Amino acid sequence: MPKGIRRIETSLPFGMGSANCYLVETGNGFVLIDTGSAGRRAELEAGLDGAGCRQGNLNLIVLTHGDFDHAGNCAYIREKFGTKAAMHPDDAGMVERGDMFLNRELGSVVVRLAANLLYGLRKRDRFEPDLLVEDGYNLTQHGLEATVLSLPGHSKGSIGILTASGDLFCGDLLENRENPASNSLVDNRAAMEASIDRLRGLEINIIYPGHGEPFPMAMFPS
Repeated sequence: MPKGIRRIETSLPFGMGSANCYLVETGNGFVLIDTGSAGRRAELEAGLDGAGCRQGNLNLIVLTHGDFDHAGNCAYIREKFGTKAAMHPDDAGMVERGDMFLNRELGSVVVRLAANLLYGLRKRDRFEPDLLVEDGYNLTQHGLEATVLSLPGHSKGSIGILTASGDLFCGDLLENRENPASNSLVDNRAAMEASIDRLRGLEINIIYPGHGEPFPMAMFPS
């Protein structure tokens, strides 16, 4: 892991594995990318504390999308650290209402109800984002030389964060649970394929996925 990037794994419920949060050190503090699920708050806090992230030096939280395992601790961390939270407007309703299917095309009524009962954000974990960011948004003003990329497919408002040095935090567009691959949970296949094609035209060195180990972009199947 390059200096200045800390991967913090947070466990998922029901033995489903883990989700990654990434703490990126900047010249004047930190930027946190994703926050894990609310039930595993202690794991995230331990990672932040171990890196020296304290109240007053967490410049921004950026959510790659609105799912519970990426946004679950955002409201809590935002309040504790006195910072702001950013995400794409197309996923904002998910965290405001706690509904993981709010902007998704797939899923029967039964599946949607069951999933939200198990994984939807509880009222105390819901929040309104402070900053809505879209494709091309520059994070330099928050201390991180990086640009937001719109990467729909897993959800309508999924984004990636591409740093000036070629590190891409891709949320759940790609994963590396066993081998680098596109995420197995797809809402819009055409949109996901278009997002992946877009990455192939960019200068990317290392992919930091929402699930699994970081990997070189060259390892992703062409």
